[in-house]
Amino acid sequence: MRVIAGKARRLPLKAVSGLDTRPTIDKIKETLFNILAPFVPGSCFLDLYCGSGGIGIEALSRGAVKCAFVDNSARAIACVKENLAFTRLGEDAVVLQKNALSAINELRLRKYHFDIVYIDPPYFQNLEEETLEALAASGIIDEETIVIIEADRHNGLDFIENSAFEITRLKEYKTNRHYFLKLRSEDDR
Repeated sequence: MRVIAGKARRLPLKAVSGLDTRPTIDKIKETLFNILAPFVPGSCFLDLYCGSGGIGIEALSRGAVKCAFVDNSARAIACVKENLAFTRLGEDAVVLQKNALSAINELRLRKYHFDIVYIDPPYFQNLEEETLEALAASGIIDEETIVIIEADRHNGLDFIENSAFEITRLKEYKTNRHYFLKLRSEDDR
């Protein structure tokens, strides 16, 4: 696992030991950031369920001005901090060891606003719906915010049809998919 492009290009990243996290492989990360390329520079990025922080660090390397990293695991957060120190991108980072819902509330209280939100919860624990509901109610995103969910290819997120979000793009890979979402306008909710 490495940083693919930008200021920290080619630097290796550490992964959280054990089976609790599954880092996004470089090829999928590269595809994701090719899609996001026009939107990342100058953005405020939120990496929820961040694991080792590879996605958020890639965003910072490619020009995001701020990234909040959120994970409930102490081991994951320690790994994120180590990776941020190694890549020298920690100055533009906020790191929270909290569950996603508590972190969303704290970021709301701190008056953050995010342009891009990446959600990569543990597969098959059904955390996506409650996370999206909390985001929609939080005020830390708006109708211009790009929200991406990484999910197992066999986990259809059918609830999205009846949520405050709409799917704008779906990218399928061998084992997983990226759902690109936007918040519906107030009139359409």
